[in-house]
Amino acid sequence: MDAATYRLIGTATCRIDKAGDRYVCRLISSVNPQKGAVLSPDELKERFLYLVADENLRARVAEKTEGVRNVILALAFGALAVDQNDAG
Repeated sequence: MDAATYRLIGTATCRIDKAGDRYVCRLISSVNPQKGAVLSPDELKERFLYLVADENLRARVAEKTEGVRNVILALAFGALAVDQNDAG
């Protein structure tokens, strides 16, 4: 939820409170000429839920692909180290 809230900067403010085992999000639309019209409460709720779902998906994909990313980075940096040793 924090990442989704961050992505709403300039569009809305968000206050997240914990109520028992649930979280309550209070969203208030911001007036920002650069972002366009002020969102209605329903539009703001829809946008926030979309951003939360997007961030959840990003986190799951990052978790599942962590091993592959680490191999790619190791190969890339290993190749750079070899190139620097050959040049030196």
